Amino acid sequence: MNSYPRFAFFWLFVLSVHLLQAVERKECIFQPTVLVHGGAGNIADAKIPIAKRGVKRAARRGYVTLQDTGSVLDAVEHAVNSLEEDGNFNAGYGSVLNWEGEVEMDAAIMHGAQLEAGCVSLVQDIMHPITLARRIMETTRHRYLAGAGAMQIAKAEGIDILPKGALVTEAALKSLEDFKASQNKTRDSVLFGSPGTVGAVAIDACGNVAAATSTGGITGKLPGRIGDSPVLGAGTYADNETGAISATGHGETIMRYNVASRILALVQYGNYTIQQATEQVLQQMTDRFDETAGIIAIDHRGQLGIHFTSRRMSWAYQRGEELHFGVDAGEDQLEIVGEPRTLNLT
Repeated sequence: MNSYPRFAFFWLFVLSVHLLQAVERKECIFQPTVLVHGGAGNIADAKIPIAKRGVKRAARRGYVTLQDTGSVLDAVEHAVNSLEEDGNFNAGYGSVLNWEGEVEMDAAIMHGAQLEAGCVSLVQDIMHPITLARRIMETTRHRYLAGAGAMQIAKAEGIDILPKGALVTEAALKSLEDFKASQNKTRDSVLFGSPGTVGAVAIDACGNVAAATSTGGITGKLPGRIGDSPVLGAGTYADNETGAISATGHGETIMRYNVASRILALVQYGNYTIQQATEQVLQQMTDRFDETAGIIAIDHRGQLGIHFTSRRMSWAYQRGEELHFGVDAGEDQLEIVGEPRTLNLT
């Protein structure tokens, strides 16, 4: 008489295990992808090959990391590290200068599973602000630190502090000189120095997403200026329920229009694809403010969004053996890279 309930319980337990495994298998159906951008703006024709090479290398590095560690957070951090080390991009070593001729950098990183994030501003003399942003997320009770407080965390975490001025490049000095000279001639909105910002978004097989953005800001900015990149919901955001976004372009406008949040809201509540949402929000922003921007995004379904209202934006992504990249509107070049084996892309 008592054996039947035990027998039923046993089979109920077995069924529950199989159902749980089925759910897990169903969730882990996405193609791991790492998508990066190297900034939106007026990229000169002569610099297009350099920009493409840099974003391809970054996407490849992020994808190899994702394959090796399984962590989307590692993937976006390492992809952005690659761009921070490249003097051709406006982040880390390639950062533009403020009015006083100094480098002040911003960055943010976010994981979509638990909405954990780390943000940092007014960072000086370190190569990888995105890594400092992650350390703030993981080792402090805060999510956003700036200036001296952020630098204290960098020292405590053993992040290399470079000699003062080590990040200042000849190109950045020339851009600041040109910017100051232009102030007596025109009020037109002209970008001096490397365009935009750098960033990465990624998704793993189980649908976990992450985003990271790093920038030197804009040439000739006032000391202490902070743009959209480290502001969650403006230039950076990641949520497993909607997607991950990294923005580039005119920071004050992206921040005022809360671009990332608007895009993900259309995905969540408006039944838009991530590409449709990206195109609509950026066009509305550009129409309203007469300023431009670019977006890379991955939604919770693994679909990609790549769009910019600026003249150009360098971007690349790897999914499986396919490495896609472009700079001009409508461009989508493809290389087959095979299994992870080299980061020395041409």
